[in-house]
Amino acid sequence: MQVVLLFPPLNSLCRTIALTPAPPGWTGRFWARTGCNFDSSGHGNCVTGDCGGVLKCAGAGGVPPVTLAEFTVGEKDYYDVSLVDGYNVKMGIKPQGGFGDCKYAGCVSDLNAICPNELRVMDPQNNVAACKSACAAFNKEEYCCSGAHSTPQTCSPTTYSMTFKKACPDAYSYAYDDDTSTFTCAGANYLITFCPNGS
Repeated sequence: MQVVLLFPPLNSLCRTIALTPAPPGWTGRFWARTGCNFDSSGHGNCVTGDCGGVLKCAGAGGVPPVTLAEFTVGEKDYYDVSLVDGYNVKMGIKPQGGFGDCKYAGCVSDLNAICPNELRVMDPQNNVAACKSACAAFNKEEYCCSGAHSTPQTCSPTTYSMTFKKACPDAYSYAYDDDTSTFTCAGANYLITFCPNGS
């Protein structure tokens, strides 16, 4: 299951949605689409996170770069905020109740403000709308953790992923960033905030 939040052009208000109750066995991801314009038939596009030029994604994923909130719900829930597919908005996950670790996960820094030139995605007004992952920008094995670099032993953080990690220490910055970026909780509900100003 995928849940997508739309941000119309020039709208910078933050939004919070609740995953209540978190259904057992559910796996899914949330992302925001920004700079969206749709006609009355539901056709149009978004500057970031577009899913085929339609209002209802119907199972299609958002086109990177997008910040992702990812969940696997079970006896123990696993959740994270991921920058592996790039970054478009600030995002946070806050468990409500539950037991276990149940820590806040998120990226509350504005990575668009520090995005290297070679990773920038610009909007029609020439503002930085998103920051690509190095994998998306360069399509090289060492950035994508693929081919000869497809294991945790052969795929190390890069200068780009370390820039993301320094700004957002609680978010996935590359494919094998599990130790500091995967969070667990049991029996909780979750609040997912887009554009949060803090935890």
